[in-house]
Amino acid sequence: MEVSITQIIFSFLGGLGIFLYGLKVMGDGLQASAGERLRDILNKFTSNPLLGVLAGMIVTILIQSSSGTTVITIGLVTAGFMTLKQAIGVIMGANIGTTVTAFIIGIDLGEYAMPILAVGAFLIFFF
Repeated sequence: MEVSITQIIFSFLGGLGIFLYGLKVMGDGLQASAGERLRDILNKFTSNPLLGVLAGMIVTILIQSSSGTTVITIGLVTAGFMTLKQAIGVIMGANIGTTVTAFIIGIDLGEYAMPILAVGAFLIFFF
C-alpha cells in the first residue's frame, strides 16, 4: 500500500483542525459550566509559580499523562480561567511529573514491602 505525500499532509492538517476545534469546544464548555468557582480554585493553586509546578506534577502523576495535563491547561487558558504565566508553571510541572512517574515505576517495591505493610497496619489500627 502506497501513501502519497498529499494524503499525509491532508491527514495531518485535518487532525490538527480537529484538535484545535476540540480545544475550543472544551474551553467553551468549561467556561459555561464552571464559572467563578473554578477560577478561584485555579488562582489559589497556581498563584505562585512554585505552586503551579507542584499542581502540574500532581495532576500528571494522577492522570499518568503529561500530554493530557498540557491539553487541559491550554483549554483553561483559552477559556480565560488561567493566565499564560500560570500555565507555564503547570506545564513545567507536567513535564517533571512524567519523570517522577517513570522513577516510581522503576522502584523495586519488593525491598520496601515489609516497611510499607508495617506503616499500613499502624495506620489501620491507630487512626
